[in-house]
Amino acid sequence: MKIDLSGRVAIVSGASSGIGRAIAQGLAEAGADVVMGSRREDAIRQAADEVGTSTGRRAVGVVADVSRPEGAERLLRTAQEEFGRLNIAVVNAGGPPTGSGLALTDAQWEQAFQQNLMSAVRLIRGAVGPMKAQGGGRILTVITSGVKVPIPQLVLSNVFRSGVVALTKTLSFELAPYKILVNNLAPGRIRTDRTRALDEIVAKATGKTPEEIERQAVATIPAGRYGDPREFANMAVFLASDRASYITGTTILIDGGATRAMM
Repeated sequence: MKIDLSGRVAIVSGASSGIGRAIAQGLAEAGADVVMGSRREDAIRQAADEVGTSTGRRAVGVVADVSRPEGAERLLRTAQEEFGRLNIAVVNAGGPPTGSGLALTDAQWEQAFQQNLMSAVRLIRGAVGPMKAQGGGRILTVITSGVKVPIPQLVLSNVFRSGVVALTKTLSFELAPYKILVNNLAPGRIRTDRTRALDEIVAKATGKTPEEIERQAVATIPAGRYGDPREFANMAVFLASDRASYITGTTILIDGGATRAMM
């Protein structure tokens, strides 16, 4: 199946590394021009240069902290200023701190609310206008498998990314008549800096090595390994394309079969 995104423009937040970086690469390889956002200036400039050089597409790096209104606005505005349109919005933000819901502070709850729920609200709200004007679009969010089966010590992620699912499911009813399709991608154990950091936290708490924690995790994954960010990105590219014209309001797991929930 050939996917052609030529003439499309995408924004991808959290795109300096990991899953966001892989999605930006995949979209550009399929022919899209991309606006890539991150809080880290040097990292996002380098990532955009690498995506543009390797694909021949335009890749614009933007310093944008999407936990703040001005960060989301900067990402959206750049797409209009540089390309005059927006076809694909990939909503992705870093994971919040670990910890028990009874021990985390109000400040930590508020920060996670802004970073992992309000970032989605603002980016989606800002993307809908241009997409309606041009007759359609694709909105994808990167969330967590914790929306299906809550992950211990990741209560902030479980709570606020479940809120993203409620948001996108509700909006899918409103936006489908405008040919704007909204879906969520839920990673399991994908080999990223975030996963490594989580393994290190568990290792420190249990007196084991990160490698031992990874082996324990792999033993619970039917596919028998951590996923590669490019494998995750492949699903995002498909959902961003015309090939996925009858899929909206869904949450798709990319987890090697690890999540035991049936629905």
